[in-house]
Amino acid sequence: MKKVVTFGEIMLRLSPPGFLRFSQTNSFDVVYGGGESNVAVSLANYGVPVDFVTRLPKNDIGDCALMEMRKRGVGTDNIIFGGDRLGIYFLETGAVSRGSKVVYDRDHSAICEI
Repeated sequence: MKKVVTFGEIMLRLSPPGFLRFSQTNSFDVVYGGGESNVAVSLANYGVPVDFVTRLPKNDIGDCALMEMRKRGVGTDNIIFGGDRLGIYFLETGAVSRGSKVVYDRDHSAICEI
């Protein structure tokens, strides 16, 4: 079987628990993801050999993102390190007729400054 290689930015997603609004919460749930890394994880779940190529900051948050990819079975040998921060996005999950809301904080992220 051939290997698939994905390239993109893994991001830190912070979400209020349940269906709370940003203004109603005192805590956030943490998930590491992003379009390309989500594809890589999905392919790994189906047994497809896959590598993810990106740049992560060399700090605890970057290490957590790397660990998340590894534990999902995604190859990480082509991830490089540099920069100061991981891109972040905040997700407020919609409820009933209220749509979801996303706020991005990606300026000066490790991959942005590659």
